[in-house]
Amino acid sequence: MYKNFIGLTSSKVKNVVERELVRRFAESIGDLHPIYIDEETGKNSRYGENIAPVTFPRVFKSGIIEGLKLPNKGLIHGEQIYHYERPLLIGEEVYCYSKIEDYYEKEGSTGKMGFLKMKRYGEDINGNTIFTEESITIITETVRRSLNV
Repeated sequence: MYKNFIGLTSSKVKNVVERELVRRFAESIGDLHPIYIDEETGKNSRYGENIAPVTFPRVFKSGIIEGLKLPNKGLIHGEQIYHYERPLLIGEEVYCYSKIEDYYEKEGSTGKMGFLKMKRYGEDINGNTIFTEESITIITETVRRSLNV
């Protein structure tokens, strides 16, 4: 179904770690740690600035993989793993892109399910990796049928 997309990569998209967006994100996840929101705490930290919560990259845009069309509903979020080289700093520019790592299918109790493995990358302005995010999206038999595959 999506095997022909394995290895395809989106173009890079510039994102900015904005202070207000980090504050609202921290509020939404219920983690108001001062390192995220208090400027004095950030200045006095080993980073010299406030940082973003670990899952903050979910708000970043990471480009479009040409031809990849996933339905807007009926998908299952299977897994998400973050790896960091260093924290995201308030005010910095982050260049993000996505890559299709794998697609495989398994037989389930309600039919065949597809597993789409994607990896997102976040780099600094010099191309150094800040983080990677691995995710698996599960495409159920019902969704597969609606796509006529």
